[in-house]
Amino acid sequence: MLFNKKENNIVLTSRVRLARNIDGVPFPQKLNEKEINEVIKNVSDSILNSNSAIAHEFNLIKLKDIKPLERLSMIEKHLISLDLVNEYLRAAVLLNRDENVSIMINEEDHIRLQVIYNGFKVKEAYEYANKLDDLIEEKIQYAYDSKFGYLTSCPTNVGTGIRASVMIHLPALTMTKNINNILNTVTQVGMTMRGIYGEGSSAMGNIYQISNQVTLGLTEEEIINNLIAVTKKIIDQEMKTREMILEKQSAEVEDDIYRSIGILKYSRMLSSQECLNLLSKIRMGIEMDIIKDIDFNKIDELLVKVQPATLQLIEGRELDSKERDIIRAKIVRESLR
Repeated sequence: MLFNKKENNIVLTSRVRLARNIDGVPFPQKLNEKEINEVIKNVSDSILNSNSAIAHEFNLIKLKDIKPLERLSMIEKHLISLDLVNEYLRAAVLLNRDENVSIMINEEDHIRLQVIYNGFKVKEAYEYANKLDDLIEEKIQYAYDSKFGYLTSCPTNVGTGIRASVMIHLPALTMTKNINNILNTVTQVGMTMRGIYGEGSSAMGNIYQISNQVTLGLTEEEIINNLIAVTKKIIDQEMKTREMILEKQSAEVEDDIYRSIGILKYSRMLSSQECLNLLSKIRMGIEMDIIKDIDFNKIDELLVKVQPATLQLIEGRELDSKERDIIRAKIVRESLR
């Protein structure tokens, strides 16, 4: 083997999200202003006023109180959903200091609790989400049916209410056009494969999100174990495809990777799409041990920093498309010096 086969290198992040509702309270879409504020208070109090050591780690953010760019940047960081932002007047989020745990309030459901860990750590994310879920349930009675499980606004979430997912980097399968075979396989085993921002988004930078589709009829543990098993098979396919490419086109692959470094180090303008695709090639070079003087953390930080809203927050002002491309190139150049 000519390159690193660690699963954590190919899986960028693991996420577990739980959908919950408060018993006897209408879904968020049906609430008046007074009821909206009561839900926000009750959910936030269940964490902030708990006796748990983690209570001090969280801050409550009402989306109407922050700038539109800040809301969009939180989407880019996968801290909140587009649906939550679309309902920003009624929505809030409890966010921890490390920005890897968020509890969305008044999205489709009263509570959307999510935990994100770097690398292939689905079980660890699930265990922590479960711990937080139990903490909230000490103060709040969930809408639960003995036959159907947790009741949710969308029927596809009824049951366990769990969505487990991984963000996975699959450049070799994408380059060789084998990604459609993976997509078909994933669908057949009750999973779904999307772009980095979920449903309807494209796979920028060869990064895909794989998650469970079914929440009813399976236990939470079965859903987690199924995702882990499917992800391991996809990782194996990606690694085998990389080996094949490296055997047949070693010079071409290395040339493409080093050209990508050159473009990023010296470009004066970079669009989001071009930048993410070039960063993807460099990340693959690191994963394959071709590049040894750039680490994963630097590339993964850039994958977030170069996003339009986050980039503008870093710059401290709103930018038009051309200005964003100029600033994006500058941020990447400075990072890769």
